[in-house]
Amino acid sequence: MNTADKRDQAHATRNRRALRVTCTIAAMICMAAVACSSTGGKPAPKPSGAGAGQANTPRATVAMITHEQPGDSFWDLIRKGAQAAADKDNIELRYSNKNVGPDQATLVQSAIDSKVDAIAVTMAFPDAVGPVVKQAVAAGIPVDVFNQGKDQALAVGAISYFGQDEKLAGTTAGKRLAEEGAKKVICVIQEQGSVALEDRCAGVKAGMTEGTVDTLNVNGADMPSVESTITAKLQQDPSIDRVMTLGAPIALAAVKSVSNAGSKAKVATFDTNAALVDAVKSGDVEWAIDQQPYLQGYLAVDQLWLYMNNKNVIGGGQPVLTGPSFIDSKNIDTIAELAKGGTR
Repeated sequence: MNTADKRDQAHATRNRRALRVTCTIAAMICMAAVACSSTGGKPAPKPSGAGAGQANTPRATVAMITHEQPGDSFWDLIRKGAQAAADKDNIELRYSNKNVGPDQATLVQSAIDSKVDAIAVTMAFPDAVGPVVKQAVAAGIPVDVFNQGKDQALAVGAISYFGQDEKLAGTTAGKRLAEEGAKKVICVIQEQGSVALEDRCAGVKAGMTEGTVDTLNVNGADMPSVESTITAKLQQDPSIDRVMTLGAPIALAAVKSVSNAGSKAKVATFDTNAALVDAVKSGDVEWAIDQQPYLQGYLAVDQLWLYMNNKNVIGGGQPVLTGPSFIDSKNIDTIAELAKGGTR
């Protein structure tokens, strides 16, 4: 056998060995996947929709406490995501809400007193809710924060934060408004005193390189009042060319206000719901900033399950951002399919 033949034979032998090693590793991975299945040694059932197989970990109770304002469909998406994770993780989810800081703090205290296993909470009112979150942590109850409270969550002892950076989201919106030629913007706050909403408007002002941004406070719990207040503002100042709202229901009210006032102002918004899809499609709402509320609810519950069972922390101690991203005429058809399913 000449030297070239010997080299070819050695090369072929190495290839066969490499193939055997690859096949062995692949088989080991498949066996491990089956062994680690949450259904106790059998492959996990094929997911149906957004569902999945249920974990075989001990049953746990998680309290989810938000500042939801009654009638705001945004929170339906939060709850759907949270419930999907709870169903998967063998968790009893107890949801409650109050949109006043001290009242929300009382709900957190009630969760502590009832000895829930973990708490997921929003912190729109950190001065009121923060101290009682510290009490929960001191009592050995793991807590994570979502949706609002990015800058305060870790300081009060929460494991993680899931949501968007509201100032960043506002700045992103302001830059787009400037690029579109907006000169006079009203930023509509539907919940006076909410840190996150104030941060959004502050970000819009920072992002606008030219023009002005004025803040308009409305009562988000009274939609006829919202509509009339925006209408009056537009009638008072016909030079307003953009209405920037901070929630989908407020955006839909603003569309009516523009019509009522005979204004030429265009409407853009933060957050979405199924009804907003048609408004974006028709052009009544120019675009929306999406923070993925379904994902926020899902991650808030799933993080607590991971921590209770394996001390895992998503994000390595840093806020986990779920937004911002734009929904507009370019991608609304894709989003519409998900909105019909109630998850966007």
